[in-house]
Amino acid sequence: MRLNTKCSIAIHCLLFLHEYGDEQKVTSGLLALSTGCNPVMIRNLMSALKKAGIIEIATGKGGARLCRIPEEVTLYHIYEAVDPGCLDHLMGVHTRPSALCPIGRNIHMVLKSPCGKLREDVKKSLESYTLADIIAEYHKNTDTV
Repeated sequence: MRLNTKCSIAIHCLLFLHEYGDEQKVTSGLLALSTGCNPVMIRNLMSALKKAGIIEIATGKGGARLCRIPEEVTLYHIYEAVDPGCLDHLMGVHTRPSALCPIGRNIHMVLKSPCGKLREDVKKSLESYTLADIIAEYHKNTDTV
């Protein structure tokens, strides 16, 4: 099981905005070069982050910037912004078990509680990390020239 890669790409973009947004105009083309992704994908992610109130995008001339302080932005905010309802799809349950089988008749009810607990645990974990934590980790692991 793994989280959608949209989340890591969005975090990459947000980190880039934090580090370089004051020095230069950060565009989808520049972010595409940094992430190795298609500019269209970057624009879609940036649009989702804007809709979530995490970034602002200058109309016309382009360029994006953070509009919330990194301590306020959790990984859950980012993940939910780029993949709405993400935790609802964390563990899929097969849709057509046999009604003739005692296990098949009951499997959805049996898995309801564990799946719900798993979603809550993952949400709490994602909420425990912020963009500020990611920035600190970046600075801790980056050679400064």
